[in-house]
Amino acid sequence: MDLTTRYMGLGLKHPVVASASPLSASLDGIRRLEDGGAAAIVMFSLFEEQLQQEMASVDHLTAVGAESFGESLSYFPSVDEFHVGPDRYLDLVRRGAEAVDVPVIASLNCVTAEGWGDYAGLLAGTGASGLELNVYYLPGDPAMSGEAVERQYLEALAAAKAACSLPVALKLSPYFSAMAHMAGQFEAAGADALVLFNRFYQPDFDLEELAVAPDLQLSTAGEIRLPLRWIAMLYGRVGVSLAATTGVEGPREVVKYLLAGADAVMSTSALLRNGPGYCQTLVEGLGEWMDRRGFESVAQMQGVLSQQKVADPTAFARANYLRIMESWKNPYTL
Repeated sequence: MDLTTRYMGLGLKHPVVASASPLSASLDGIRRLEDGGAAAIVMFSLFEEQLQQEMASVDHLTAVGAESFGESLSYFPSVDEFHVGPDRYLDLVRRGAEAVDVPVIASLNCVTAEGWGDYAGLLAGTGASGLELNVYYLPGDPAMSGEAVERQYLEALAAAKAACSLPVALKLSPYFSAMAHMAGQFEAAGADALVLFNRFYQPDFDLEELAVAPDLQLSTAGEIRLPLRWIAMLYGRVGVSLAATTGVEGPREVVKYLLAGADAVMSTSALLRNGPGYCQTLVEGLGEWMDRRGFESVAQMQGVLSQQKVADPTAFARANYLRIMESWKNPYTL
């Protein structure tokens, strides 16, 4: 049985990939993910805000008191001599790429156009096999148009592609008004892969303290529907790799995403719940299902239930919605 697949130009031994999470925040964690069966490892994200805060702290330390005591500056190295910013992250990516035999994909989460280019260029020299742009941007400004948001994504991609020669994946929001059109735009701008979808942090309210409560819930299988639908609709219509993320609780979700047309299936929540070794459980479950159904390769099953190949393409469209509503009519009102 052939479980191999290609994702963003990289050959993988199977489609199960460890997505960005705290599990890849250390060299030991990276090794454990490989030992656990991950075909590739996406590093935890390098955040531009953290780098800016770190730089600001060093600027403050090197400047404090200087107006009163000029000699105080001699006690501090210059900012250029300080090992700040992305140095530790770059070193971890470099050591991780050297320590494992599976592809290590760096992850970058920036805000400014300059950040995408600056840090993408630095990551290109680490030995990483690829770069994932984790675009976590929530446009809450009423004056900001949808066109401006789309342009921000395209500018981030352009900056990263100009700064490095690595294959680049975009981890996207599901909130575009015309997702299929944007997928084509990203392909034209040079994206090598699209990761569907970024799962945004959603705050909760603490009713006792009357405060906004930071709370992150791990994903469940019930959240698979939105990315499943869009992967099935985009398969065969764009030339970039498609990766699925969100809701991968077990082998069933891996199978569904591949049938929709995904090249890779990424998991974070299931690995945080069950440990890095759960990757192997997902792979074994995939193999068992394929054997039971007579599929000899991942390529053979890929996209079988995509919109292009399914017997009823309207199952992904409004017509199916109407059929569902008809089936739920209260029989006592007829």
